[in-house]
Amino acid sequence: MQALLFVSRQLARLCLLVAGLALLALMSVTILDVLLRLVFRLSGGALNWSVIGSVELVRYLLMFSLLAAMAASVERSQVVVEAFSHGLSPTLKERLGGIFLIGFVVLGTVMAVGLWQEAGIASQRGQVTQDLRIPMAPIYQFGAVLCALLALRSLVHALLGAFFATAGGGVHHE
Repeated sequence: MQALLFVSRQLARLCLLVAGLALLALMSVTILDVLLRLVFRLSGGALNWSVIGSVELVRYLLMFSLLAAMAASVERSQVVVEAFSHGLSPTLKERLGGIFLIGFVVLGTVMAVGLWQEAGIASQRGQVTQDLRIPMAPIYQFGAVLCALLALRSLVHALLGAFFATAGGGVHHE
């Protein structure tokens, strides 16, 4: 059980790192694009510098940051409404939270399989992004890996919550 928690924490740290780097890159591209548009406007169009493909970069970086953040915070991402469960024991609440996380296991698995299949199709067809001509297959594959991490961490915390009623398994306690 402690080994599962350790692995889950390490995967969460990795996902937070990915999410943070993607968010930092997203903000950098956005700020640079806004500043270069300002330079263009202030120069009366004489300096036509721009970030080529900025919308495209922001789109994929946002996808990576959201998927990684979801995987990193799966055990803390539930909104617990205690209208019906306030009289239940903490152990039963943990078990119910663990059972609820099975839905995230299914969601992450379906998304990972779908993105991995799209990566195969994109690779076969040679699909690239519209502006930057970046191959789509690696983008889909990275998204699939992040979705698989969501499914894996959800599974770990579903097991910890549903079977072991471990704090931090099904429901996060602070």
